[in-house]
Amino acid sequence: MEVFWSLAGMFAAAFGAATILPFQSEVVFATLQARDAVSLPVLIAVASVGNILGSIVNYLLGAGIERFRDRRWFPATPRQMDRAQDWYLRYGSWTLLLSWAPFGDAVTVAAGVLRTPFPLFLALVAIAKTGRYLVLAGLVDRIV
Repeated sequence: MEVFWSLAGMFAAAFGAATILPFQSEVVFATLQARDAVSLPVLIAVASVGNILGSIVNYLLGAGIERFRDRRWFPATPRQMDRAQDWYLRYGSWTLLLSWAPFGDAVTVAAGVLRTPFPLFLALVAIAKTGRYLVLAGLVDRIV
């Protein structure tokens, strides 16, 4: 049962970290990896899926409610959105490979606003998010 709750917590933290919620999934990931609470491939998979699904929420928000971008609850500030859209228009969908970065939420919202084809969005975000946790696992492994 402890494994279930560990993975549920990892999923929630990773999902939240990819949305407007103020979560930091790296701490949860590193703690679970260091405690050897779950097998590493399962931990990476759960964290990646949670983070990808959170980005999909951002994409859907961008696709459906861009008109609300000035509202306080919107997942990115107007300045972040303008910057993300500028980047996105300049460099194209490849900017989704940076969706793991701190400004990545705005990029995933911009992808929805600009109607990036969903299969392309999903593929690039999956590469970025999974790559993030693979790199983090390597760093934790070296430290611990």
